Amino acid sequence: MNHILAYSIFLLISLFFGACTSQKDVQTETDKDENTETQYSNPVIRVSVPDPTAIRSQDGKFYLYGTEDIRNIPVFRSDDLVNWKQVGTAFTDETRPKDVDGASLWAPEIRYIKGKYVLFYSLAIWGQEWVSSIGYAVSDNPEGPFISKGIVFNSYDVNVKNSIDQFFYEEDGNYYMLWGSFRGIYLVQLNVTDDLVITPQISTMVQVAGTAFEGVNIWKRDGYYYLFASIGSCCEGANSTYSTVVGRSKSLTGPYMSKDGGYMLENAYTVVLSKNSAFVGVGHNSILQKDDEENTWMLYHGYQVNKVDDGRLVLLDCVLWDDDRWPYVEGEGASLKSSYPVINKR
Repeated sequence: MNHILAYSIFLLISLFFGACTSQKDVQTETDKDENTETQYSNPVIRVSVPDPTAIRSQDGKFYLYGTEDIRNIPVFRSDDLVNWKQVGTAFTDETRPKDVDGASLWAPEIRYIKGKYVLFYSLAIWGQEWVSSIGYAVSDNPEGPFISKGIVFNSYDVNVKNSIDQFFYEEDGNYYMLWGSFRGIYLVQLNVTDDLVITPQISTMVQVAGTAFEGVNIWKRDGYYYLFASIGSCCEGANSTYSTVVGRSKSLTGPYMSKDGGYMLENAYTVVLSKNSAFVGVGHNSILQKDDEENTWMLYHGYQVNKVDDGRLVLLDCVLWDDDRWPYVEGEGASLKSSYPVINKR
């Protein structure tokens, strides 16, 4: 092999792996890195913003929303998926959706539908599994203000306890919702009118995964539907067992299967991300985000082991794909340092 050819191959390999390389060793706050302009450190949001959901807006900026540890659902903005600034809240105390007294706003989900930004949310009371509903609000701007449009359905409408953690999916002009939290994961087709009246077609409802899962979302790639989900306990600080898992199917309605051939309906799964020496309780990821070189990135929450009192912080990692087209995060744990996503200014 001549030197020119060898060097060309080296450059190609460097470019391919450079966008998603990471460092897993524990790092102190005083550590320095020579590549500070090309590498970021986790967490990317250092306040508690559980259950993040994100979208890239029409102007190329990214927006992120989370369960209301910050009241009324915080809204963060970023140019690069790494550096985030809170720009407000989705609601105020006056515009806050109300369904049941004492209900909290959990697990938002942001989408751009029919020319509007649509923010889905769960209204629920911890420990009261039948007191749960899925609502939505709309805005012309990803920063809001969002105006509530009411409830899509509640637990009694669909006869499913813990009807929370909704995920909206659109394909070929059809609309779907997946939802559920440790009482089965379900999918239903939706009717969505031009003025964004959203109602479920209850007759289309089907169970797609078992009782081990919550916080699901779908990513379609190379003909497969990948069902990402979270398992374990989300909210016990250093004792949290939350992990991110996946199964896949050739059909949106399943069956979803693990890498070793088990059925998600029977609670089988393949691990994508679990605890390491730096972060625990890693899960409830947003729908994957693409950078401008088509790399896929996962935003999710986790506790920093040495700062668990800070709550569930937002972490970012690159999702890689193996030769059998299964997703994974390097080392199956949150990175301490990683190369920046490739984001070109628009």
